[in-house]
Amino acid sequence: MARKRAPQPPSFDPAAHDMTLSTARQDLLIGRWQSTRDLLRDSYGAWGLRTFRARVLAETACDGRAVESWQSAEPDNPDALVMRAETEVARAFAAAAAAGAGDPCEDSIDRTALERVRQVCWYAAEAAPADPLPWISLLTLARLYGDGHPEVWRWWREVLHRDPGNREAHHQALRHLSARWHGSHGDMYNFARDSAATAPPGSPLPVLTQAARVEHFRHIVRLQGQDAPGLTFHWNNDVAHHDLRFTLHQWLAHIRPPAHAPLVADLNLLAHALVLTTMYDEAAQVFRLLDNRAAMAPWLYTGDPTAQFVRWRDQLGGR
Repeated sequence: MARKRAPQPPSFDPAAHDMTLSTARQDLLIGRWQSTRDLLRDSYGAWGLRTFRARVLAETACDGRAVESWQSAEPDNPDALVMRAETEVARAFAAAAAAGAGDPCEDSIDRTALERVRQVCWYAAEAAPADPLPWISLLTLARLYGDGHPEVWRWWREVLHRDPGNREAHHQALRHLSARWHGSHGDMYNFARDSAATAPPGSPLPVLTQAARVEHFRHIVRLQGQDAPGLTFHWNNDVAHHDLRFTLHQWLAHIRPPAHAPLVADLNLLAHALVLTTMYDEAAQVFRLLDNRAAMAPWLYTGDPTAQFVRWRDQLGGR
């Protein structure tokens, strides 16, 4: 009897199979910064792609000194300072999470260190006046201030002035407005639905409604545990169905394969929501677009990420 083949494991590649980005990541790990410089230069003006790549590279650069080496070698290159700012923000979140043993909180953060990072971001914004990325870095950093930063919504307007539909900026604003950080469930859902309703067809911003539902779930579980009564119909209800149908119509209907790497995080958000809302035919379409490219979030909030992704990928593969 033939032995049953084990399911193919999903790929949790942070670069989402962007091979040029993967090469730059590997170079950063051994201290080489030149491919990062070239990658950011070549994606200048394609702000969504540039933001995605810079965020992945910053997470990679956190534990090394390659970005500092680049800045020393090319002190007049604004991209070096933009990348330094993004890396410092990633380091601030990593340090806060480690000190707080969970979600970062005011008590676990050195305010002086936060101000130092804010200054680096400000220098980057001055060096690259057309680039939204330093303002996104500031918008992200604002969450680590215990009561939020008083300038956060001015920073938000600076991003919108440069790139009105920037995906990452909207997701950072959503988190800032969540009950887990500096707002409420109502603030968060209102922002998500307003952003979705005003986004042009083909924009990924309608997925904010699915991201908001994930943030809401995380907050409930954090306070009350997995058996909280409010979770019974959290994923599968009329409002969730309505939000998903809107996302499918306004965004998914406009995607043509192959789906580009910056879309992978939002496609995982959508696949997760669809399977939990029992919209299986639509979920199968999303899994085909993903082509085995998984993201840890949001799967990790509802169980083992690998097991869940493989289960639904394989179960829906024949649809």
